Amino acid sequence: MERTVKLRVKVDHKTYEKLKEVEEEYKKILEDAINYGLLNKTTSFTKIKAGIYKEERKKHRDLPSHYIYTACEDGSERLGSFEKVKRRGRAYTDRPTIKKVTVHLDDHLWKFSLDRILIATKRGRVSLSPLFPKMFWRYYNQDWRVTSEARFKLLKDNMVELYIIFKKDELKPYTLEGLIPVDLNENSVSLLVHGKPILLESGVKKITLGYEYKRRKITIRRSNKDREVRRKLGKLREKDKKLDIRRKLAKLIVMEALESRSAIVLEDLPKRTPEHMIKDVKDSQLRLRIYRSAFSSMKNAVMEKAKEFSVPVILVNPSYSSSTCPVHGSKIIYQPDGGSAPRVGVCETGGERWHRDVVALYNLVKRAGDVSPVPLGSKESHDPPTIKLGRWLRAKSLHLIMIEDKMIEMKV
Repeated sequence: MERTVKLRVKVDHKTYEKLKEVEEEYKKILEDAINYGLLNKTTSFTKIKAGIYKEERKKHRDLPSHYIYTACEDGSERLGSFEKVKRRGRAYTDRPTIKKVTVHLDDHLWKFSLDRILIATKRGRVSLSPLFPKMFWRYYNQDWRVTSEARFKLLKDNMVELYIIFKKDELKPYTLEGLIPVDLNENSVSLLVHGKPILLESGVKKITLGYEYKRRKITIRRSNKDREVRRKLGKLREKDKKLDIRRKLAKLIVMEALESRSAIVLEDLPKRTPEHMIKDVKDSQLRLRIYRSAFSSMKNAVMEKAKEFSVPVILVNPSYSSSTCPVHGSKIIYQPDGGSAPRVGVCETGGERWHRDVVALYNLVKRAGDVSPVPLGSKESHDPPTIKLGRWLRAKSLHLIMIEDKMIEMKV
């Protein structure tokens, strides 16, 4: 398991020029590596290295030889990624294009210490003295270790961006004592904690529409190629805000599963999930909201965090999870309530009233192999308690939130 921490260091002009020389020659080797891979129809690092090493060594005599190794490895990774995209039919070019270069380093090309970082160049080693951010110390002081690989990228104004990679051994799996199903929705995430459904608002709908209105205001009667327009669009932080919500929500869910020794049950979403969901939707605003809800990104965030703490994840079939009664297995009829997606429906057989998010949780648990009876059988809708975004975003655990809710209820 790996994590990458980004550092930025401002260096003097001489140091920057030495690193610039390395970057330029590294880019030429990378281009040759990609050309060789395309010509010989291979993505293998060993074959690319064997094919171009001697010729590249003659061209770049003063450059440390291990830059040829790392450039070949970089080219192999780019070719492999391009082939995957091409198979999915999402490649817009006939070959991978090199837009940005991030120089890869191995243990012969850099040396790490808390005092300074040394990087090999054509004219000896250069020394960098970065200020380590809080995220670096978080990994460094725990069970993570700095790996022998790193990367650097050159920015404007003599700025160097370093990528330090941490690695951690996976924890031993624990004996399962329960299941926590998680249902992902456009504007919320619902889950079953200690047998009780709760709904966490994500606020994604408001963020999506808010930034869309800002974009329209910026681009009205103006071209997207306009420099001022591009500058203003570049300052929008929709992606960062959604990423922050996903990561914090994923951590809350995984920590709850870890404390209760449970497995997380998720829907096994198909590829291009938003495209399938908006296929029959005519409302342009709803299509926009669904497409930018990033269901797969939320699922991947939970799975990545679960992998970090060795929490088991069970993927189940998502088909009809919110439209099938978990008691009778019959269809749930949702009556129109003025909204685009009615939240409460009625079972055709038993007449039970089900909330869309609650019924999905019980169906996910059943599909994960839980055979215990569903504790809902009355004619009430069983709406889950809703926790606002601002409340859970700063919470340390879901268990504490639920305890606070009980205390508030007792006081009332």
